[in-house]
Amino acid sequence: MKNVSAPAVVLLSGGLDSATCVAIARQSGYSIHAISFRYGQRHSIELTRAAAVAKHFGIQKHAIIDIDLAKLGGSALTDMAIDVPKHDTADEIGSDIPLTYVPARNTVFLSYALAWAEVLDSNDIFIGVNALDYSGYPDCRPEYIQAYATMANLATKRGVSGEKLTIHAPLIHMSKGEIIRKGIELGVDYSLTISCYDPTPEGKPCGRCDSCLLRARGFAQAGLNDPAL
Repeated sequence: MKNVSAPAVVLLSGGLDSATCVAIARQSGYSIHAISFRYGQRHSIELTRAAAVAKHFGIQKHAIIDIDLAKLGGSALTDMAIDVPKHDTADEIGSDIPLTYVPARNTVFLSYALAWAEVLDSNDIFIGVNALDYSGYPDCRPEYIQAYATMANLATKRGVSGEKLTIHAPLIHMSKGEIIRKGIELGVDYSLTISCYDPTPEGKPCGRCDSCLLRARGFAQAGLNDPAL
């Protein structure tokens, strides 16, 4: 167990994985500094949910950073002219990189988290990437996390001063069902989270995008009902 005074920056999107990641970092004894992004995504409900998750866990420091990846486009999540792909079952999700991939998003987000970690004198960043149920995103793979950590230790004052920064990706080898079971064990309230790429104006999940289908399969694997539905 870490000393409770040790700060960690945790990327918090308001989704299932990042909420579980917060719970794992909290269990490990870190003082949580959550960071979320208003990045030009097609809906803002995830930021409302991120704030709810932060409140649920009593997180005092929750930064919401404004950047505009929509100006660059190239993704169904940031360009309203590109439709979010929909399927009837998770088995229809292909292995190609999908239209919902936001170019370099995790690299951008981790860079902000890295900057805040330096300010906080923190050696630890948590991100909820997953290499099993990950929809083909290249920046959710273990080799990417390892490469980013190498870069971070070369590019920062703390790194070159001998302080080793670690990028924690505790969910990276877990199935969605395993993630959900772990989160329930650690007190995650999944009714506060949203995973949908294309929710209704009322904030209800569409039920047919890749993220909704992977979430549904995860709850089925865990033998649980999704409390957000």
